[in-house]
Amino acid sequence: MFLHTHPYRPFISEKSTKLVVGTLPPPRFTTRELKQDDVDFCYGSRNGMLWPILDRIFDLGLKYENTPLAIAQRKKFLLARKIGICDIVAKAERITLDASDLGMLNVELRDLVSYLQKFENLKTVLFMGGNSKNGPEYFFRKLLKSYGVKLERVSDKIPRIHRFALPKSDREIKTVSLIAPSGAANRAVGSLTAYKKIKENNPHYNTMDFRVDQYRPVFLE
Repeated sequence: MFLHTHPYRPFISEKSTKLVVGTLPPPRFTTRELKQDDVDFCYGSRNGMLWPILDRIFDLGLKYENTPLAIAQRKKFLLARKIGICDIVAKAERITLDASDLGMLNVELRDLVSYLQKFENLKTVLFMGGNSKNGPEYFFRKLLKSYGVKLERVSDKIPRIHRFALPKSDREIKTVSLIAPSGAANRAVGSLTAYKKIKENNPHYNTMDFRVDQYRPVFLE
């Protein structure tokens, strides 16, 4: 049994207004066996799509390499755009050494509610995936239940939007469930009616383009 612990502390500033929430990076980030073109930071896997998506939206000119410069570029961007990152899984056990959310067992969660309470400028939670089992929204709903709070649906269109009243606060938090920035979610993207319609008119359109179009208004808001 492999104990998959999250290798990074939450990256949140006092000015952060948005919070990116996923689950865990690939196990090699825990065992410190990074590839040459991994970045030793949140969402730094060479196979991940979050940073390439943001790179296209904001024209960042990011480096994709295991260097301090690549890390510094990402931190500078997050601070400038008032974006924080706090994945919801602190640790989990795995039988198979992979990055599958469904493969996580005996999951221990970070208390995201306490982070939302502490950082008072946070207004929006951006889930890197929907409410499928062991996804970030799935776990967040479980966490909210322990506080006696439920998500209230605002929009059922993709990306789905919810809201909730933050416990011990007069703040309302919005949540947005984005398509996961991973190759595993490509099949789900390909099955979407909205994607199929665009693809019919533009054969060169791909699942990465679809994510960029979905993420752009959310991150620019």
